[in-house]
Amino acid sequence: MGITDRKEREKQEMRKLIISAAMEMFITEGFDKTSIRNIADKIEYSPATIYLYYKDKDELLYEVQGQAFMEIYNAFVRDVTATDPMDRLQQLLHSYVNFGFEHPDLYDLMFILRSPMNATENDWPNCDEAYHFLTKTLEECIDQLRFTDVNLAALSIWGLGHGLISLYIRERIKVTKIPDDQIRTAIKATVDEQLRLIKR
Repeated sequence: MGITDRKEREKQEMRKLIISAAMEMFITEGFDKTSIRNIADKIEYSPATIYLYYKDKDELLYEVQGQAFMEIYNAFVRDVTATDPMDRLQQLLHSYVNFGFEHPDLYDLMFILRSPMNATENDWPNCDEAYHFLTKTLEECIDQLRFTDVNLAALSIWGLGHGLISLYIRERIKVTKIPDDQIRTAIKATVDEQLRLIKR
């Protein structure tokens, strides 16, 4: 391995180290309470080292968010196994809400916290794989739905899953008086009912 290759590998390893520490601290301590200095202390480097890779905390969170989106994409790949297009859509939406159930703090970093959006002016490319998985799934079953436009269908389906999980994470779903031990079951049943309603 040449010097250039070795330096590039060392840079990638440092990025992974920083992202791993930042993700852990953002989840356990919260974004607002975590600083570049805190992260630097955790990995036993100076803050200046982190600034060589990321201009500020927003940009670092954006990278952390990108890793989280790969986790949800991998969950889709693992969970969506049916051959029937409508069954695949149902599996996909259940995979999405299950991710929110199992990783509420990570979901908050990905979809609720405003700060990572400050790191990019226009696009949000770090979620492309996950979003394309949704649109591809919808393309395969759009003729069975009450939609003619895949993008509108995607926005509606995503909005359903996001709304339910956001209410769950922020504990606003308690307004419904559904017993705590029945909330997850109720959310899953809501997913199934909404999918039934949008079928042709």
